[in-house]
Amino acid sequence: MKDQFPYSMTISCLHKAYADGELTPRQVLKDIAQRSELHSDHNIWIHLLTDDELEPFFSALESKDKSLPLWGIPFAIKDNIDLAGIPTTAACPEFAYTPEKSATVVQQLIDAGAIPVGKTNLDQFATGLNGTRSPYGACKNSFNPEYVSGGSSAGSAVSVGLGLASFSLGTDTAGSGRVPACFNNLIGLKPSRGLLSATGMLPACKSLDCMTIFAYDSDDANLVLSVAEGFDAEDGYSRQNPFRNQQRAYGKRSGKLTIGVIPEAQLNFFGDEAYVEAYAATLEQLKANDVEFVEIDYQPFDEAARLLYEGPWVSERYIATQPLINENPEAIFPVVREIIAPGGEPKATELFKAQYRLNALKQVCDQQLANIDCLLTPTAGRCFTIEEMLAEPILRNSQLGFYTNYMNLLDMASIAVPTQIATNGLPFGVTLVGAVFSDRGLLSIAKRFEALFELNVGASNIPQPLTDIALVESPDTIDVLVCGAHLTGCPLNWQLVERGATLKSVTQTAPAYKMYALAGGPPFRPGLIMDESTGAAIDVEIWSMPADQFGSFVNGIPAPLGIGKVKVADGNMVSGFICEPYGIEGAEDITDFGGWKAYMARK
Repeated sequence: MKDQFPYSMTISCLHKAYADGELTPRQVLKDIAQRSELHSDHNIWIHLLTDDELEPFFSALESKDKSLPLWGIPFAIKDNIDLAGIPTTAACPEFAYTPEKSATVVQQLIDAGAIPVGKTNLDQFATGLNGTRSPYGACKNSFNPEYVSGGSSAGSAVSVGLGLASFSLGTDTAGSGRVPACFNNLIGLKPSRGLLSATGMLPACKSLDCMTIFAYDSDDANLVLSVAEGFDAEDGYSRQNPFRNQQRAYGKRSGKLTIGVIPEAQLNFFGDEAYVEAYAATLEQLKANDVEFVEIDYQPFDEAARLLYEGPWVSERYIATQPLINENPEAIFPVVREIIAPGGEPKATELFKAQYRLNALKQVCDQQLANIDCLLTPTAGRCFTIEEMLAEPILRNSQLGFYTNYMNLLDMASIAVPTQIATNGLPFGVTLVGAVFSDRGLLSIAKRFEALFELNVGASNIPQPLTDIALVESPDTIDVLVCGAHLTGCPLNWQLVERGATLKSVTQTAPAYKMYALAGGPPFRPGLIMDESTGAAIDVEIWSMPADQFGSFVNGIPAPLGIGKVKVADGNMVSGFICEPYGIEGAEDITDFGGWKAYMARK
């Protein structure tokens, strides 16, 4: 019988429970440890942090500002990503080492208040999409333990699926951040390559890998992305995100989304009728909600996908396991060794020929994406039982990657989104695909899908949020004044756009407000405080938001910010962002800049 978790693990709900005194981080981590014992047969953890190992994080948290975006939020780390002082194994005990420093992304999350729960199980050396290729045991699906969890980020997905973390870090070369998300009913964000630092992450294919995020919803995924992203000069593949502070308004050309889909003749569900039906139901529901479909030719995507394992890129996996594969090959899981061992054979001529073909295919695929808001595919064609996977490990694994293997080769961004519970009782979802650096736009579309499909997140035993803001009789729209990160062109503006809000006016407050740069970030945020004696007029925007979206918007606002009445230049009072006085203690007074954009431009 499934146990019932007594509270929601979403970031916003934990923050509210902390603020209301209902929970403490110590209590949450204690509950997670107890629940991990109940789910020990799922083979989720390679290393679950002990009380002594957690204590430094709790102690550091006590001196940190509670307004930090991830204060007290528990997260899991795939065990090919470094956490200082904790062994990194890549699911190979003979390969293990203990790093002195945490991976750059892990450290940024900890600095933002997050608490690491432990290191999670994976397909050894991140070679697999199924979760069974580990000496620590096959990781089991959070819905039905007879089925695969998906991989290689297996434990990272199942830990969130079973409520043992609010979010987790995975990695993705061929689909490892998306397939497990589908099989465990989660959001799986595979950012553009180089958007998240790879420093401190063991490579599988160093030129293609990226770190990924598993979360309960797109708001949580975006928040974690905002904290984790950033250029890293120590990572040779790190890239600046040119769209980071620009609004990505998808689906606005004709008032509807235009989405690319694969022609029926090019789809493959590998005999899974339940997934066939779930995919058809997903498309029907989207079509009934003003989404326009355009068929694309999937053949060039599929040809690119085959290059990953049939081409010379397997040599990168060989390099990543040296010298172990040369000196002690028997230490490597048999099926993983079978895949990696030939990687020492390809010649440089084969690599260049493959690159020539890949670039030609990329041109064709990019042109197909150019005239649509995104491409939509099934995330996986079938979820196999563990028995089925072990019987034909290479064939079945290849089938799991049918819709995913091309992504990093073609330098695209994507997000896996749950849409249905199939008739076999397993979750089904789709993947939204866009060009490089379309991450925020894809998150906006994912948010629209969440509202449409109204699925519970994670496994069926994970509860809904503790609280929701209930609106009484209200007008069709509510005016919302924004002054910082939600302004047009700023990192959180998408939260307004995806809720259907429209810009009503650009104006100023009455000359009675002070603005402060709050601690924490990214995303960085200001605090607006009324001060009639020394205040000034501050640049703001007023957005008109559908009333039925206002509650979810407010529910996601972190302390010390909130919504109150703000006086604008014409003397009217508008609902808008304000700040609790304690939030500005020690904060920089930026009133003289006249507004947040002017301050950020100077900064």
